[in-house]
Amino acid sequence: MSTIKEITTEDEWRAHVSALPSSTLLIISFHAPWAAPCAQMATVLKTLATEYPANGETSWVSLNAEELSDISETYDVTAVPYLVLQRNDKVLETVSGSSAVRVWTAIEKHAKGGAASADTNGTSAAIPADKPAEVEAEADPVKAKEELFKRLGELVSAAPVMLFMKGTPSAPQCGFSRQVVGLLRERSVKYGFFNILADDEVRQGLKEFADWPTYPQLWVDGELVGGLDIIKEEIENDPDFLKAYVAAKEGVTAA
Repeated sequence: MSTIKEITTEDEWRAHVSALPSSTLLIISFHAPWAAPCAQMATVLKTLATEYPANGETSWVSLNAEELSDISETYDVTAVPYLVLQRNDKVLETVSGSSAVRVWTAIEKHAKGGAASADTNGTSAAIPADKPAEVEAEADPVKAKEELFKRLGELVSAAPVMLFMKGTPSAPQCGFSRQVVGLLRERSVKYGFFNILADDEVRQGLKEFADWPTYPQLWVDGELVGGLDIIKEEIENDPDFLKAYVAAKEGVTAA
């Protein structure tokens, strides 16, 4: 059975890739230690890897997206967990988010001799009876929602101050997100962020989870503050709002 290799340096990465046969499917998992969904995805991938023989047809690696930022930028990683499937230096498919079904389907589709089978239109894959428990749970809509809400609960608490925005702090994709980033930076607030444009599951699910239909959303200690207008109102009413989260420099700005 295959195992997942943790890549810790760029030299180790280059050596690993260069040693792979051109036919090997390289499965690259980008993660960040503070992001709870990454732990969930690590469990899913570890389970899936055991179903593939260690015969060189697949190679499984895990990289810290923050520590190996140059490699992350090469693959346009803007949120974690983020999976890249590559063969012979060519990216075949990427999966953003922690959906076990999407990850399983993508790997089965591209792995040589995979157990997935296409339907008559050649557009979908059949999940076998012995699929991992994590995948089976997501096949049930009720369990899938429970798992999503569990993930969202962990995600909104991933950092004391969490900003769910369109884009990234360095490249906001809407004016409201840009303004919130500006307010946080002006006050030197240490915060984590999540680019909701990179994960539609989070984008749609968080609206229901938070009972708040728009973005950006600011969460503090796992509790929703609100959008731009409410943030401005809180700052106006309380000059010390977010003072407890001020850092010497902007810190956890990682997707």
